[in-house]
Amino acid sequence: MQKLKTLEIDVNNPRYSVIWLHGLGADGHDFEPIVDELDFKNKKQTRFIFPHAPSIPVTVNNGMVMPAWYDIVAPRIDSEQDESGIRLSAAQLNQLIEDEIERGIKSQNIVLAGFSQGGAIALHTGLRFHQPLAGIMALSTYLPLDTFVSAEAHPANKNTTIFYAHGTQDPVIPIALAETSKVFLQKLGYHIDWHHYPMEHSVIPQEIDDISVWLDKTLSNQANASSATLK
Repeated sequence: MQKLKTLEIDVNNPRYSVIWLHGLGADGHDFEPIVDELDFKNKKQTRFIFPHAPSIPVTVNNGMVMPAWYDIVAPRIDSEQDESGIRLSAAQLNQLIEDEIERGIKSQNIVLAGFSQGGAIALHTGLRFHQPLAGIMALSTYLPLDTFVSAEAHPANKNTTIFYAHGTQDPVIPIALAETSKVFLQKLGYHIDWHHYPMEHSVIPQEIDDISVWLDKTLSNQANASSATLK
């Protein structure tokens, strides 16, 4: 399995990591500028990692080769899903998480984040990871391969909070699909921090502010839990 190339924004003595996956046709640089816009308590101790998806032919784009976490076979993205591609990208993301743990970051201090296709992989992987994560950030996305979740989800992340945000005018991934994924996860007992905005398939300043609040709370909770354990 080929290891993903990444862009990193590192800090001195990091305690936390955010692994952030881009959407179809973009690359790891796509969300790099957002780091400067985020404002949360533990930012100076947080390493940001932006993987680059491999370039593959994408069926709905007439086979054009572009960065993609998996193939999109049909215009309705939740039908005819590329299971092998999704699972391959999930395995690569798993390796990035394991790499961070080997670098000294506790699993419960790692956030998985992603936009669109990247968010789908973050959700898919985070629910199945065998150690507790700090949180999952799902932006303008949906839950792929949902029929497998009940059997494959790991209990280690049953209580992991999920920040889920979507645009009410999204023409790429309809908000109805995101809401279906949200309700599905809620019925399985997951805590969803749901946000919707008057936007298309994008990210807006209000969303960035909400992400900052969520990261502040999520990583602060982990810091407090670690302090309590040491007492």
